[in-house]
Amino acid sequence: MIPYGRQDITDEDIQAVIEVLESDFLTQGPVVPAFERKIASYTSSQHAVAVNSATSALHIACLALGLGKGDWLWTSPISFVASANCGLYCGAQVDFIDIDLQTYNINTETLEEKLIEAELKGKLPKVVIPVHLCGHSCDMQAIHKLAKRFGFSIIEDASHAIGGSYLSNKLGSCEYSDITVFSFHPVKIITTGEGGMLTTNSSELNYKLRLLRSHGVSREDFTHKSDTDGDWYYEQSLLGFNYRLTDLQSALGISQLKRIDSFIAARTKLASHYTESLNRLPIILPTQMSYAASAWHLYVIQIDTDLTKARREDVYKKMKAAGIGVNVHYIPIHTQPYYRRLGFKQGDFPYAEQYYSKALTLPLYPSLTQQEYVIETLKAALA
Repeated sequence: MIPYGRQDITDEDIQAVIEVLESDFLTQGPVVPAFERKIASYTSSQHAVAVNSATSALHIACLALGLGKGDWLWTSPISFVASANCGLYCGAQVDFIDIDLQTYNINTETLEEKLIEAELKGKLPKVVIPVHLCGHSCDMQAIHKLAKRFGFSIIEDASHAIGGSYLSNKLGSCEYSDITVFSFHPVKIITTGEGGMLTTNSSELNYKLRLLRSHGVSREDFTHKSDTDGDWYYEQSLLGFNYRLTDLQSALGISQLKRIDSFIAARTKLASHYTESLNRLPIILPTQMSYAASAWHLYVIQIDTDLTKARREDVYKKMKAAGIGVNVHYIPIHTQPYYRRLGFKQGDFPYAEQYYSKALTLPLYPSLTQQEYVIETLKAALA
């Protein structure tokens, strides 16, 4: 089976992990901060905080920004559920902004309209999470202007997008946001097995994030240390979590980061070949806006039902039967049973639902060698 995505592990990656296994530290040693420094440097951010998953990163990002009971978090309905669940973890309420049918990201005009209505009702969001779907950046400058106008904080969910750019900046620079979150799951651009990272330019947020990822415990900046307390002393100043990344994972991350530019180049080349080869088929191809350079985590097409009688479900089954692991990213969050119980219903976000009814993710990863087979099989499935 050709998967829709997979990791690319080399002997150098394996050796990096072995070196940690042979060292004195497996969990919290010198490699974690080294990985953080390299991510901060790569993204041109002031701080980077490593955690055990992007879900954990989203959770503590919300907490660090003070999200809690009585607050609202807004995000895209086209994302993995973690982009919305993080608000519920904090006791906040969640709502969504419908997508732009060109980029599949949140529509900034719709966001502005909804903010104007929310201001009149006294229900403005405390946090907005734009999701850079497939690795393509949202229009962050426009969202940042709205944040200044309406007073909300921004967490960029860049789980798909490390290595991508917005205008002249790498995603994660936080020029137009408070915090950016990355994922290092095996199907993402680089991997640590499981893992995530937060970047920020705020020293205050950096400090809070570091406390929150490690039980709320600090071994410095004490408030209650006495003369009888020695070097063993530590303090818990808030309720945190065990969301730490390990030296083992960080070693793999550092090794992978060395090849990130080649990964992005390979993904971009494959995506370009898809676009060139598929442009005459009855499908809608992904759009790339001039302000963004995608990291190309995913290549999502839509079956154009105005031009073909082929159904997405049938194309999916034919591709799977041919040994091609196509997928669908994503089922709109508001249609999930849990969110329906919160009051959402079919029809609430029509563009997201329209996109979902046609979307199909094709295989895309640097070591993909059977792209022509994928293309020819798709053509046959649509015939």
